[in-house]
Amino acid sequence: MTDNGEKNRVRVSIFGQEYTVIGDKSSDYIVKVAEEVDRLMKKIHQNNPHMPQTKIAVLTALNLADELTKTIEDYKWLLEVIEDEKKK
Repeated sequence: MTDNGEKNRVRVSIFGQEYTVIGDKSSDYIVKVAEEVDRLMKKIHQNNPHMPQTKIAVLTALNLADELTKTIEDYKWLLEVIEDEKKK
């Protein structure tokens, strides 16, 4: 939440479309996330210029889900390493 308990409303542009994102994160964070989605969609489009926007969006979501899954797996592994080190 913001300091005053209200949600932020932020206008962002993703792949040429304007969106109003409402969230409890800072405006800077929301813009940063939107910029990453926009960057990934543009990269996929650059490699596949005739692909429909919907498919580009789905591939972007899959790429982000892959990154998230790998990050979670790495995090769990690191926690195990830390726990093992504590036991020594």
